[in-house]
Amino acid sequence: MPGTPAAPHRLLDTDVVTATALPDLKSSSAVVVRQDDGRPLFAKNMDAVVPIASITKLMTAMVVLDARLPLAQSITISTADMDDIKGTRSRLKVGTRLAREDLLRLALMASENRAAAALTRAYPGGTRAFVTAMNHKAMDLGMYRSRFVDGTGLSSDNVSTARDLAAMVRSAYDYPLIREYTTETAYAVKLANGRTLQYRNSNGLVRNSDWQIGLSKTGYISEAGRCLVMQTVISATPLIIVLLDSWGRLTRIGDANRIRKWIEGSSLRPVAARPES
Repeated sequence: MPGTPAAPHRLLDTDVVTATALPDLKSSSAVVVRQDDGRPLFAKNMDAVVPIASITKLMTAMVVLDARLPLAQSITISTADMDDIKGTRSRLKVGTRLAREDLLRLALMASENRAAAALTRAYPGGTRAFVTAMNHKAMDLGMYRSRFVDGTGLSSDNVSTARDLAAMVRSAYDYPLIREYTTETAYAVKLANGRTLQYRNSNGLVRNSDWQIGLSKTGYISEAGRCLVMQTVISATPLIIVLLDSWGRLTRIGDANRIRKWIEGSSLRPVAARPES
């Protein structure tokens, strides 16, 4: 269940000071902040408002958990949960019944779109009320440049900034279930007909023993590029990493590794934002 709501996290431009030898990231927008105080160690276009794809699902999960809805309650996948924006497919067929907890796990770990859509639809007041709650939550967290229109992230009208998403990740980390579900390497869900569906985490880094990851979420639609947010510990310091609009299939992973290598050799001194491009 959710932890005690945290105060809004604000990142200040004055927290970023000059340094050299910055990592050459391929992501269009990025920020690395200390988890404890939100101070940026690295920033690149961190205030650019861009589509965020399935990073949206972290906000979806927080709204579900804030409502304290029964996690064991069964929800049936309906035609309303089918993707009519991008036409993506799902192994959760119409008529499938799963517990809210399983839907939440699949939405977070495997970025299952029908699972996220069903969670929003099953909210008191329906999808419209859910989206309203998402935007209210964003305002409460100080995410003033963010806007949500659905709970899946399939719409390119779900937008935010790297700065805002760092605040969202810091808040999401307060929820034990979000930490657990986003870092599981795999999960098998058993259907009512006896079939078992195997799912894997969409972030391969959670299976890498070289990384200590406490929260993870990936995202992709063509308008957003490849996205990745994480809570991780590097050089004994808890950090939040946000990578948006990475152009290659593996580039966001490469950027995460470049950040880790740079931090391990930098003594975690605050550094300058890269020039806006």
